[in-house]
Amino acid sequence: MLIKRPKGWEMKEREATPESVFRARRRLIAGLGLGGIAAGGLGYLALAERMGDTAPVRSAEAAPAGPVADPSASLYPAPRNEKYQLDRPLTGERFATTYNNFYEFGSHKNIHQEAQRLRVRPWTVTIDGLVEKPLTLGIDELLARVSLEERLYRHRCVEAWSMAVPWTGFAFAELVALARPLSAAKYVRMETFMDPSMAPAQRQSWYPWPYVEGLTIEEATNELAFLATGIYGKPMPAQNGAPLRLAVPWKYGFKAIKSIVRFEFTDRRPKSFWEVIQGTEYGFWANVNPKVPHPRWSQATEQVLGTGERVPTQLYNGYGEHVAHLYADKTGERLFM
Repeated sequence: MLIKRPKGWEMKEREATPESVFRARRRLIAGLGLGGIAAGGLGYLALAERMGDTAPVRSAEAAPAGPVADPSASLYPAPRNEKYQLDRPLTGERFATTYNNFYEFGSHKNIHQEAQRLRVRPWTVTIDGLVEKPLTLGIDELLARVSLEERLYRHRCVEAWSMAVPWTGFAFAELVALARPLSAAKYVRMETFMDPSMAPAQRQSWYPWPYVEGLTIEEATNELAFLATGIYGKPMPAQNGAPLRLAVPWKYGFKAIKSIVRFEFTDRRPKSFWEVIQGTEYGFWANVNPKVPHPRWSQATEQVLGTGERVPTQLYNGYGEHVAHLYADKTGERLFM
């Protein structure tokens, strides 16, 4: 007899919001011509206060009135992969849109306004390093080579808040297959854009620009590793990392690099942005663990964005049965910082 064991992220069908309701809302939004204006959010870290950088960074030039239409809007909404479900309601779109960080544009949580400076076309993505043949693709060319789908993921910020969002994108493993890395490649180093004329906070010399993050090849090819291009059934908005960002739901949010322009396959472990700034607090692995506190606050619970509810945090953010094996042989490593 076949016995189905539910996965950690799955919920009972009767508890889910009917898909017809969610899809009807999307059709209404599309009919109003808002397909190119996306929503979503993911905070990185609030270290600015400790580093004396609490004031918003603003350019003398006025920010654009709003995001321009995304030429990929017709690709959304993508089919939902029903394998990836939630154990809590989706975070309200307006909360996920406006509560986030993007340090390239400033250090405050209301950064969605300044982030509209981000220009997402033209946008090229370079794949190089230890690969058979380096590639440079326009973002729309890359989107044409992958299979877009929607996944419902929980997100846990190191600042002890959380949200649940519908990402659209493609499995990181698809990009790895496209890259055809050599056997010597052990890590993927990711890098965001560098353009101080567009992102004024990149003029701040005390930050190690550009933003860099990294994963092992095993992490990048895990089924949960996702390269997100949209959210809430629309293209990714500027403030949430358009046009391409990382989603790794078992790790703290600062690992989820935004606005990626380069994937370098390497045999050396990358040193990430926040690891350079304060390696004793923010390490390479950054896996979620409620029993390992941050040096300055507890990680035992999290505040659910938009509700004010505080709930217990789960090991690996609830995805442990699918990722814990990646770290079984990592003795002596700081896996949860």
